[in-house]
Amino acid sequence: GYMKKYLIIPIVTFVILIFVFGIYAGATKTFPYNTLKYLKSELDPTSINTKASIIAKFDAKSLISINEEADIYQKKQELIQHIWKTDQLPQNIPTNITAKINDQQFENLDNLKEIHKISVEMKNDITSVVYLFEPNKTNNKLIIYHQGHTGDFIKGKQIINEFLKNGYSVAAFSMPLYGMNNQPIIDITNIGPMKFQRHSQLALLETDDFSPMSYFFTPITSMLNYFDKNYQFTDYHMIGISGGGWTTTVYSAIDSRISKSFAVSGSLPFLLRYQVQDIGDWEQLEPGIYNVANYLELYVMSSYGENREFVQIFNEYDPCCFGGTLYELYEDDVRSVISNIGNGKYSTYLDSSHIEHKISDSVIEFVLETIN
Repeated sequence: GYMKKYLIIPIVTFVILIFVFGIYAGATKTFPYNTLKYLKSELDPTSINTKASIIAKFDAKSLISINEEADIYQKKQELIQHIWKTDQLPQNIPTNITAKINDQQFENLDNLKEIHKISVEMKNDITSVVYLFEPNKTNNKLIIYHQGHTGDFIKGKQIINEFLKNGYSVAAFSMPLYGMNNQPIIDITNIGPMKFQRHSQLALLETDDFSPMSYFFTPITSMLNYFDKNYQFTDYHMIGISGGGWTTTVYSAIDSRISKSFAVSGSLPFLLRYQVQDIGDWEQLEPGIYNVANYLELYVMSSYGENREFVQIFNEYDPCCFGGTLYELYEDDVRSVISNIGNGKYSTYLDSSHIEHKISDSVIEFVLETIN
C-alpha cells in the first residue's frame, strides 16, 4: 500500500504535465500541433474527396497561353502597364539614404563591413525601408532577401548572415506596412482618414492613374536602379519567404535584371488553393495582375531568359501555407513551355526536413550552390 501511494504522486504529476503541454501546444500551435493538424487534413475524408475533385479539374497545360518569347514580352508590358501605368519600369532612384548606420540587432554578422539604410518614399506617404548589408570580402554579387507577412526582415537575420559570409551583398526588404515600414494615416476621398495596417486596405487607394500594387514592387525597382547607377554588381538574385516568396515570383516575371530567384512557400495556382490557409492576402488575388498572367504563366515568365532560373521551394509540412507536393501536378508543364522557348530554367525543391514555415539551412545551402 505504501509504495502505491507514493507512486500515485509522480503519475498524477506526469498526467497533469502532459495535459498542460497538450493545452499549451494547442494554444500556441507549437509542436506537435502542426504535425497533428497536417495528418488530420491528410486523412480527413472530405478533404481527400475535395483534393481528388480538384486534381481531376486541374489542367495546367490549358492554363498557360505562352508559346513563344513574344507572348512573354506582351504579358510583361501589360503587367508593367497595370502596376505603374507606364510603358517601362520606373526609372526613379531613392534619395533618402543614411550611410553606415548602427543597428544593434545586426551588429554581430559575419563578414559585415557596413549597413546602409535606404527609404523608398511612395505615393500617399507610404514608405519602404531597405537595409543594404555590404560584406568586407565581396564577390560583387547582390541578393535581395524579402520577408513575408510575419513582418520585419530581422526574422531573416540568420539567412542574411549566411549570404554575407559567402561574400554576397544583401538588400533586405519587408512588405509594405510591415516591419520597419510605416503605417500612415491616409485621407481618402469620400471615406476620410484611415490608418493603414493591412494589405487588403490598399485596394482603397486605387485610382484611374494609380495602382496600389506598385507598393509591393517600386521599392525593388528603385533599389535596382540605385545599384545599377552606384555599384558594379555582376548579378542580382532574389529570395523570399511567404509573402516575400510571392513578391519574388511576380517581380522576377517583370524585371529580367533578376538572374536567379527562389520563392519559398510563396504561391500555388488558384485551383490548387483549395485549403483555406492557401487562399492568400489581397495581393495574391488582385484581378489586374492575374487577368494578364495567371500563376503558371508568372512561373514561366520568371524562369525565362538568358542565365535565368526560377525555383519554387515548398516545405512539405508547412503549417502556414502551400505545404504538400501539389506542384507535382504542374511542374512538367511549366518546364516543357520553357524548354520549347529554349531559354531559361524552372525548378522545384521539396524540403521535408522540418515542420515549420521557414527557409531552412538545407535550402540556404541549395541556394548558395545554385547561384555560385
